[in-house]
Amino acid sequence: MQVKEVLLLLTNQWADWEAAYAIPIINAVPEYTVKTIAIDTIAKPSMGGINANVDYTINNYNNFDNLAMLIIPGGYAWQEEQPNEIAVFIKKAASLKIPIAAICAATIFLGKHGLLNSVKHTGDELELFKKEQGYNGQDFYVSAQVSVDNGIITANETAAVEFGRTILEMLEIFTDEDGGQWYNYFKHGMVQ
Repeated sequence: MQVKEVLLLLTNQWADWEAAYAIPIINAVPEYTVKTIAIDTIAKPSMGGINANVDYTINNYNNFDNLAMLIIPGGYAWQEEQPNEIAVFIKKAASLKIPIAAICAATIFLGKHGLLNSVKHTGDELELFKKEQGYNGQDFYVSAQVSVDNGIITANETAAVEFGRTILEMLEIFTDEDGGQWYNYFKHGMVQ
């Protein structure tokens, strides 16, 4: 059995909690392994102060045939001008029909680069998308915790649990029933 990679795209000050519900479960199943990718090999500090090592750089990654998903957490750095190489990398993954999961400010980055102009999507606020020159997807914006369309998962900044569930369902780690039970447990707590 070939183990498929799930890439976590890191920037400085990445939001460490936003993909945290999905990552350990993905790594716990034998079909997948989570690897990190960034613009360079310098360890990326999270908003919580955790330094994450980088497995791959976007300019040197060529294993698209073995890539199951690209997860892009939010964070402060998305509000800064990001190198064009990041957009090129994400667009290449999208053109190869590799699922992309973005949350919080990372959704705005996708919108800025035209990746949400023809797919149903969500994010923190429609007004934030409208400020970006490359964004013309307002007719596809939905006010929701999470949205899935054409292999692209988007979520707002308060939707880490929903984001995790949707990722795990898309990777077929969870069935709808498993995902529902897991979601209820982590969204509403052990004692309800």
